[in-house]
Amino acid sequence: MPRVKGGPKTRQRRKKRLKLAKGQYGAKSRLFRSATESVDKGQTYAYVERRKRKRNFRRLWIARISAAVRSHGLTYSRFMNALKKANVLLDRKVLSDMAIKDPAGFEQLAALAKHAAA
Repeated sequence: MPRVKGGPKTRQRRKKRLKLAKGQYGAKSRLFRSATESVDKGQTYAYVERRKRKRNFRRLWIARISAAVRSHGLTYSRFMNALKKANVLLDRKVLSDMAIKDPAGFEQLAALAKHAAA
């Protein structure tokens, strides 16, 4: 029985993998085996980083809120607790955005939090 080499299917599979490796440095974008390793590693990193991105943004929002709240004489944790007591249902992303783009509105929230905390 003759040996089966794969023909078009093998070529399609390899072209697809090399296309994914486009932009890699040197042999990693040209040689199939190197490209495969590079693409696999890259996809692993991409999967992990998609989850890390969510954590990093939350850390950024908390840092921004904390900085803005300290100028009003509160700490981040007391501010968030006071907002919860006052039934303010804004998430950290919105609060962070307010602290940067709408300082007057954020100042009102800080005053409300101070009142709720007392």
